[in-house]
Amino acid sequence: MGTETVAGRGTSEEPRTMRYRETEDALWRHHGLDPVERFVELDSPPLRLRITEVGSGRPLLFVHGTAGTGPVWAPLVRELDGFRCLIVDRPGWAFSSPLDYSRHEYGAIVSEVLKGALEALEVDSTDVVGASIGDLWALRFASAHPQRVDRIALLGGGPLVPGVGVPPFIRLLASPAGAAIVRMPLKPDRVRSILRDAGHGASLHDGRISDEFVDWRASLGRETDSMRHERNMVRAIVKGRGYVAGLTLSTRELAAIRQPTLLAYGTEDPVGSLDLWSNMVETLPQGELLVVQGGGHMPWLDDPRIVANRLEDFLSS
Repeated sequence: MGTETVAGRGTSEEPRTMRYRETEDALWRHHGLDPVERFVELDSPPLRLRITEVGSGRPLLFVHGTAGTGPVWAPLVRELDGFRCLIVDRPGWAFSSPLDYSRHEYGAIVSEVLKGALEALEVDSTDVVGASIGDLWALRFASAHPQRVDRIALLGGGPLVPGVGVPPFIRLLASPAGAAIVRMPLKPDRVRSILRDAGHGASLHDGRISDEFVDWRASLGRETDSMRHERNMVRAIVKGRGYVAGLTLSTRELAAIRQPTLLAYGTEDPVGSLDLWSNMVETLPQGELLVVQGGGHMPWLDDPRIVANRLEDFLSS
């Protein structure tokens, strides 16, 4: 069981924290949103998690990938109506305390983190939305605690099945060169390059991905220790060109996921393929596939309205 506090902004925050908050606040404002920041204290594992809350209604838990936390979901949650969006900073990201993943079995510990977060928020069950590695968190949580997960939405490819492989950037992050990468100040031009590699070039070109988003993501890498902590996690789960044994879900494990599950795949997403995700969805007892034409690894950045409309239909069906 954990505890919850609603955060207040203090004047004692470090200058780098204040600089990061400025870009985060600017991105939320860009999307017309005014979220509430909460912190929950977990006992097992001992962690302090930040959860950003937007809207009211049916609870909807968001678990992000390596692209970034909190405001990365802003274009999507702006389009959703009737949901209490609970956006988790995974351990080590932004203002959540880090976790030594090398000391735990990955699927078990991520399930306990999400279970502890819901208990602290006094939420019995919820729908869960994941992205990238957050897809794995969502499914592992649903597998370990099925009574707490109603429906699952997986937005963009992730390390769910053995055929996915490790994306080149994640392999690089796990390598010795990754130590230098996470120490380098992240600049906007580098963020744009990463987004293009992730299939979002067209959205950058026509302004669907805003300057506020790019500035926020650069600040997240520069003013917080998020990427250093993410590298520690990556080193615990990547082995060579693949993942450690037991990280991805087997066919048997997928077939045991009874919750309705939607996977949204952008056709420009370099992770996986349409055939691979179609086969995975067919293995799920209640799987559905949404193909976002021209979408990248985070398809809601390219077409938030289409993704939001399909997500709302799926969650209310």
